[in-house]
Amino acid sequence: MSSSSLPLPRLSSVSIQTGDFDLSAEVAALRRGDAGVGAVAAFVGTVRDRHAGQPDAGSISALELEHYPGMTERSIEAMIDDAFRRFDIRGVRVIHRVGPLQIADQIVLVAVTSMHRGESFQACEFLMDYLKSEAPFWKKETTADGAGWVDARVSDETALQRWGIVSGNATGACA
Repeated sequence: MSSSSLPLPRLSSVSIQTGDFDLSAEVAALRRGDAGVGAVAAFVGTVRDRHAGQPDAGSISALELEHYPGMTERSIEAMIDDAFRRFDIRGVRVIHRVGPLQIADQIVLVAVTSMHRGESFQACEFLMDYLKSEAPFWKKETTADGAGWVDARVSDETALQRWGIVSGNATGACA
């Protein structure tokens, strides 16, 4: 629990959407009305060509994300509940885009508020590690050679293990 006399609000929201998001507007909404916020940590992930600079790999021209409506939101909300149990945080906002995306498009936002920066940083990283390996999203990359589904990466699962969460999604094909 917090060492402050200020009550800890528990503000959280999850959005799975096709449209883009505005980082400034999302952070302002997360902070609004909470005088106890002393820190905001935010992570914005963008679509990248993970094969860029690799001579034998086809360049990615697009990415498409699919999810299981309802199940995805519940899964992320459960991990946010876990973040509130683990860290002294005040608010969380998670946005994850689905549908067709292009290189450099924003794909995910994780924003966390707390009284002090350390808790915000840790909770933000915890939630992002979870999203990368456990949230029910499926990614399809398009290259000049065609389209294919992306396997979970061992490195993402290793990151999740430091939080005491063991996953079995990675095949080791895309480390």
